[in-house]
Amino acid sequence: MQPDSMKSPGTPAEGKKPALDGDHPSLEGMHGSVDVPHHDAGFWRQWRAFVGPAVLVSVGYMDPGNWGTDLLGGAQFKYGLLWVVGLASLMAIFMQVIAARLGVVTGKDLAQCCRDWYPRWTRWPNWVLSESAIGACDLAEVLGSAVALNLLFHIPLLWAVLITGFDVILLLALQRFGMRTIEAIILLLVATIGVCYFIEIFILPQTQPGFLEMGRALITPGFRHVGMIYVAIGMIGATVMPHNLYLHSALVQSRKLQKDESSVRRAIQFNTIDSTVALTIAFFVNAAILVLAAMVFFGRESMVVQGGTVVKFGADADWIRIAYLTLAPLLGVSAASTLFAVALLASGQSSTITGTLAGQVVMEGFMHWRISPWVRRLITRFLAILPAVFIIGIRGDSSVNDLLTLSQVVLALQLPFAMFPLLQFTSSRKRMGAWKNGWFLMIAGWGSAILITALDIYGLPDSLLTAWHVITGN
Repeated sequence: MQPDSMKSPGTPAEGKKPALDGDHPSLEGMHGSVDVPHHDAGFWRQWRAFVGPAVLVSVGYMDPGNWGTDLLGGAQFKYGLLWVVGLASLMAIFMQVIAARLGVVTGKDLAQCCRDWYPRWTRWPNWVLSESAIGACDLAEVLGSAVALNLLFHIPLLWAVLITGFDVILLLALQRFGMRTIEAIILLLVATIGVCYFIEIFILPQTQPGFLEMGRALITPGFRHVGMIYVAIGMIGATVMPHNLYLHSALVQSRKLQKDESSVRRAIQFNTIDSTVALTIAFFVNAAILVLAAMVFFGRESMVVQGGTVVKFGADADWIRIAYLTLAPLLGVSAASTLFAVALLASGQSSTITGTLAGQVVMEGFMHWRISPWVRRLITRFLAILPAVFIIGIRGDSSVNDLLTLSQVVLALQLPFAMFPLLQFTSSRKRMGAWKNGWFLMIAGWGSAILITALDIYGLPDSLLTAWHVITGN
């Protein structure tokens, strides 16, 4: 797709700069690789063609970083923070819809837009910040996958972290089969997560959620207990991922779009549907994690597991490991813990695939550097494994929760540098023409970005202090 050549009324071509020498699409092998029917084709034919990019993006909203905050929120406050999960998911939908809109209309991803439309000196700091966020996100995926391997197969955590470095082979194998294959694999992994939680909540007889109580919690926001604000900040800060905004604006260009106005309108509409459906599913997964924690942990201070070990449910607990160790004794079904670990492994593996794609997008977009996918994957995974190996090697398995906190701090620092350029570009008639954000998206997008940034800043001192303790081991 080359929107520079679009001459129909209301297109953004007149406000764009000429293509720079050496410009090329990000994820070039996947660019325009999926055919779409004519805009007069039926709804379901068009929907099947467009569905996919948001599914890849949605895994970032149910990664191991989210699991920790959801488990903590449910264990401490029952359903009291369910509305925060809903609010965070709603804001994520707004931001991803806007990111997809940018890619469809301009033919550029967010990294390319920042490179072309901001001063040259901003390229290096923007790229470094983006790479830091991707490395931090990959750290969470490494830890999630490693903990799952440790729990399922009793592999020492340090070795499990090292084993995750070999998933580069998985990604390379998938990329050879094209975008549709990657989307299908991610959909399968997301479905695995969803099915595991569906069984745990609705099939196992010991878990019977109170739907009326859940409904009231969802529609009556408030902070009725001490400590709820801090956990809520963690939930929202862990939800909107900066690398997903770069990635989504690139993935939508995998569709071979026509250049006329009707086709652009159709692409925007179906990508909006794709984003809304995929992130609604992510909301249900996150809500399920919180609900499960509320049903089995709320009101308890500790329990004795097999071997006589006492597991305490404190605010600083490693909730991912606690959930695995205690689900089987609490629910009386050994499959509960296994289902939890399988879902965690699916979460970590799906998120790490999209993290690698995001790394390619920002490197090619900001710096015009093109390297082999396996080299890119090794670099990203090495940057994630290094701090994990270092800290786990020194402090042992108990440092996992601290490392997840550290990764969320880095993501929070980067987030405004992705959200505000995205909103600036998509709110500009010069850049977007008639497709610039309307009043609803303007209010929803800027309101979400300001709220998320304010909460991140509010919680940043405590987060930085925690991060310093993680690094120093105090």
